[in-house]
Amino acid sequence: MTKERWLNELTTKLQKDCVKIDEPLNLHTMTKMGGRADLFVTPTTQEETIFVVSYAYQRKIPLLLLGNGSNMVVRDGGVRGIVLNLSKLNLIEINGTRIYAQSGADIIDVSKAAAKETLTGLEFACGIPGSVGGAMVMNAGAYGGEIKDVIFQTTVLTEEGVKLVLSKEELELEYRNSVIAKKGYYVLSAEFDLECGNQLTIDAKVADLTYLRESKQPLEYPSAGSVFKRPPGYFAGKLIQDCDLQGKGFGGAEVSMKHAGFIVNKNNATATDYIQTIEMVRKTVQEKFDVSLELEVKIVGEGE
Repeated sequence: MTKERWLNELTTKLQKDCVKIDEPLNLHTMTKMGGRADLFVTPTTQEETIFVVSYAYQRKIPLLLLGNGSNMVVRDGGVRGIVLNLSKLNLIEINGTRIYAQSGADIIDVSKAAAKETLTGLEFACGIPGSVGGAMVMNAGAYGGEIKDVIFQTTVLTEEGVKLVLSKEELELEYRNSVIAKKGYYVLSAEFDLECGNQLTIDAKVADLTYLRESKQPLEYPSAGSVFKRPPGYFAGKLIQDCDLQGKGFGGAEVSMKHAGFIVNKNNATATDYIQTIEMVRKTVQEKFDVSLELEVKIVGEGE
């Protein structure tokens, strides 16, 4: 069997509990949806990560990098090949005004670490539910700040498993996009360049942004976060709201009553329910306002 062979070969370099066959991906996504991965691999070091990426490339095995699953919808049929999860690479180190963080660390935890050391610049990330790797891929941002404002450099792997160190300029960071996304790189770590701040000011800003997030976003239900990118000249949530789509959806998925830019898993939704709801929203907004909504979330995997 192919999966068993992959497991046997990967566990020559990785511990056995780091390689799982037919792992349910609903255990690893914020939506609590998704089918099974042929192989779910969680390396514990960068060297192991390089081995897995090189292994998949040399054998032409499909490889999907899954962070903490905050910006991804996995179809109900699951994912063929290898799903690579770097959550065990979560080291955060501070040296002066520079913060080093491995890709599996939550960007929220990096923001907290910065605030604790009276470093300012990453307060905007105090409520972004993603990993450092995911934040780098999409140039994550919120409340007027984004990754490109604070990044110094990032270490990535090419699909062949070659390590590169990319400067801020080489990252080509733009609204919800980067050279990492364009070229399919895998993030290993990032270094952020911050400034010394005032503790009371930092704490007040974090408290304010936390309140805004908790009061405006539907955190009581599983979701993939903000589903659509901001269309030029518009706000996706306002367009959806003006189409009277809040509370509507398919199966257990519906457009949030709290924030129309979110689609929530309200009642044991399947990924099919979620995707059908996405398409209903896009079609309705297109027909009413002639605005095409571009996805911010990534949809991966196979149908049932």
